[in-house]
Amino acid sequence: MIVFAAIAPHSPLLIPSVGKDAREKLAKTLQAYTELEQALYLAKPDTLLIISPHAQMYPDAFSGNVSDKFTGVLKEFGDHGTTVEAKVDFLLLDHIHRLMREEKVPFTLSSQQELDYGFTVPLLLLTTHLPKWKLVPLANSLLDGKAHYEFGRQMKRVIHAEDRRVAIIASADLSHHSNEQSPQGMRPEGKLFDDTVRQKVLAMDAPGLLALDANTLEKAGQCGYKPIAMLLGALEGMNVTPKELSYEAPFGVSYWTVNFVMA
Repeated sequence: MIVFAAIAPHSPLLIPSVGKDAREKLAKTLQAYTELEQALYLAKPDTLLIISPHAQMYPDAFSGNVSDKFTGVLKEFGDHGTTVEAKVDFLLLDHIHRLMREEKVPFTLSSQQELDYGFTVPLLLLTTHLPKWKLVPLANSLLDGKAHYEFGRQMKRVIHAEDRRVAIIASADLSHHSNEQSPQGMRPEGKLFDDTVRQKVLAMDAPGLLALDANTLEKAGQCGYKPIAMLLGALEGMNVTPKELSYEAPFGVSYWTVNFVMA
């Protein structure tokens, strides 16, 4: 069953060894992560299912990573010492794979020990006090938002049939063109995307979220839309209340943290 759900940003600047003094400008997001960590601990999950937009991706299929063990790294940001270890929840991943095959939802498996920062950052910030947990790392595809929402709906069927307690985390940043501080420049589509996603998700308005047009999605320069669509699909019909914990963009990239409070 699903016992926890959240949207969590994955900026490497949140990690002390990478962000250093820049972390002072991310105080709201770091405080939000503290609240998320406490809520996750109280939920007592057996498995963390994390969707990263930076994992190995296939154009026409969703995918899961089934390595016997995982190591989250930040080497691409010059940090060769900070790591986080995890073990795969093979049974849950296998059950997801089987159902998707039965429902003819395109889903494939890869095997990579190293996890990208879309997994590593949330794991470093959320698992410090968790006693025992396993991981199901998922990647989105290049299919549209509706396909991702449907994948989430089917995934919920698997999770609700399990005895294990599952936390679902959409690892997601919003627009990379939010304001004048953006290294890639500000675009009006950036604010439009952020405003729309925040409004629709907090209202649990999936049709409104899925109605965003492809031009806005592309020009907003975002990476969180599809993981968020998958998460909303997994929460369809559940009694949850989205609680916005933080939203800030001090470097022109929007970081949004949401806890979906379970009834």
